[in-house]
Amino acid sequence: MESIEAIAASVRSGVVDPVELVEQALKRAEETAGLNAVVHLDADGAREAAARHDRTGALAGIPVLVKEIIEVEGLPYRCGSLTMDGLGTSDADVVRRLRAAGAIVIGLSHSHEFAYGCTGTSNREGPCHNPHDPSRITGGSSAGAAVAVAAGVVQLAIGTDTAGSVRIPAALCGVVGFKPARGTLPTNGVFPLSQSLDHVGVLTATVADAQYAVDSLTGQQTSRTAGPPRLGLALNPEHLDCSPEVLGLWTTAIAKLQAAGAATTRLQLPDWTETNQVAIDLQGPEAVANHVGRDIDAYQLDVQERLREAAEVPAWRYVRARDRVGSLTAELRVALGGVDALLMPTVQLVAPTFEEVRADSTNIRAKLLRNTRLANLTGYPAYSIPLPTASLPVGLQVIALDNQSAGQVAHWIENALISRPE
Repeated sequence: MESIEAIAASVRSGVVDPVELVEQALKRAEETAGLNAVVHLDADGAREAAARHDRTGALAGIPVLVKEIIEVEGLPYRCGSLTMDGLGTSDADVVRRLRAAGAIVIGLSHSHEFAYGCTGTSNREGPCHNPHDPSRITGGSSAGAAVAVAAGVVQLAIGTDTAGSVRIPAALCGVVGFKPARGTLPTNGVFPLSQSLDHVGVLTATVADAQYAVDSLTGQQTSRTAGPPRLGLALNPEHLDCSPEVLGLWTTAIAKLQAAGAATTRLQLPDWTETNQVAIDLQGPEAVANHVGRDIDAYQLDVQERLREAAEVPAWRYVRARDRVGSLTAELRVALGGVDALLMPTVQLVAPTFEEVRADSTNIRAKLLRNTRLANLTGYPAYSIPLPTASLPVGLQVIALDNQSAGQVAHWIENALISRPE
């Protein structure tokens, strides 16, 4: 598959027609409609944009899907909820940047209702289905974005990530998810879940595509070349409390990276119990505040339950959590000071079935979120990279102090793993 950068260059040079790219994406979206990744396909708008495209921009002619909690002018703005039925009145800032870079928005991707869920099961249009096995969940909340990339609908999808919502579905669906450092991509025009933790991110097939997409949306240019990195592996036992399938692929991957020249060292991270609780105590009250005055009785049942639980968090816990963020971020900065990046499994289990989620949702949610909250709390960038496997996808998470370091390490790891197949 050609890279996003190469395709955009071919559009600019006149070799590739944006109309052809859009038609391919629309056709594939129709072919994979049963996965429920795309909740609104703007075929007419996409064709019109392709026909009048001026063949300029870093993302020239690239079809893209936007998560439905991100406002797009003239498209449904429903956030996956039966309580919303309006149209977007203006483009979110990230959508403006997409258009300015030459990308063509072809529609909206499935989100867990209001992005308040990590399974991708709760939406007015029904659940999103994993392309590797439709009886299994996708993860969430950027469910449709991950599925659309994995199923070949688009090579670039825009998601949001508050506690892992880009990286979790990326891991379970076998694609790359990149949550850049806080503030890299603007959140204006995104329905907020938790303003302290919300990030906008991208889902792509490769690390290089993710880097190129973010660079295109920020006007920056990050280097992809680096030698064998120094990698930190978490000592905290909570981060490796994984299923046998995940632990096996993780162990094999680390051995491959060491054989390829990476140096590894064990790191003691900030106490997991505390960082997890601080993240929960920030997210919950902010989510409640964002839904004041709305009819939550009409929300999906799991989202109702989450908001009611969050409403019970006392104000002193929220204030304490805000006070603690800075020191926890500093602790992680110190821990990462001697390495290029921290590695851990993105998600601690392979995609469970819908039936397994119904039977044990509390435990499964905990496993899905356990390793991803830390990057949102501290604001540091994080990638999820698919590990080589012939079975259900598993993701490897890369956390670093800045976007450049994260990208260089992720790119090196991807190349090292691909060049040494099973």
